Amino acid sequence: MWKQRDSPSRIEKRFEFEEYQKISIFLKKLDDLCKEKNIYPNISFGKNFVSVSIFLDSEKIPSNEKEFSIRLDNYYLEK
Repeated sequence: MWKQRDSPSRIEKRFEFEEYQKISIFLKKLDDLCKEKNIYPNISFGKNFVSVSIFLDSEKIPSNEKEFSIRLDNYYLEK
């Protein structure tokens, strides 16, 4: 589940992985989605996780960012 945070307004999620190779595949899909949607979140990753923070202009989550987060969840479920 994505968490909505304030100050600054954003949504964020941490994705857990058992193998680093799956992180690489996920990051490639994330990169393609960023280019398609023109959304460039803050991303950090390590040996077994990827964290994504999408900063918002208001407290309401715009439809483009909502669709982005849903598609990213679906990519994660494909792992």
